[in-house]
Amino acid sequence: MKLVEKTLDASHIPFAPDKLIGDKAYDSDGLDARLAEKYGIELIAPNRTKRKKTQDARKLPRYRRRWKVERLFAWLQNFRRLVVRYEYHAANFLAFVQLGCAVILLRRF
Repeated sequence: MKLVEKTLDASHIPFAPDKLIGDKAYDSDGLDARLAEKYGIELIAPNRTKRKKTQDARKLPRYRRRWKVERLFAWLQNFRRLVVRYEYHAANFLAFVQLGCAVILLRRF
């Protein structure tokens, strides 16, 4: 939760996303207010167990679909070249990540 703003500042995309989906660790009123004020980002995170319900339950189906992205990262961990990162140059590493995604896609269909 402490590195969210630094990560957004260091990102290379030309605009901030409309919504940011995080797990229970991101459930904070302060973080929610700072993201909305500084970046105009809506934070979607389920409530922690010992906290009153502050999140609108209609937004949580977006959180539930988050497993698809996490599953892709887990599948990419099966490629040793990506885990160890033998590539020195970022462009070569990105090419192998894209190749790994293509292999995963071909195996799934």
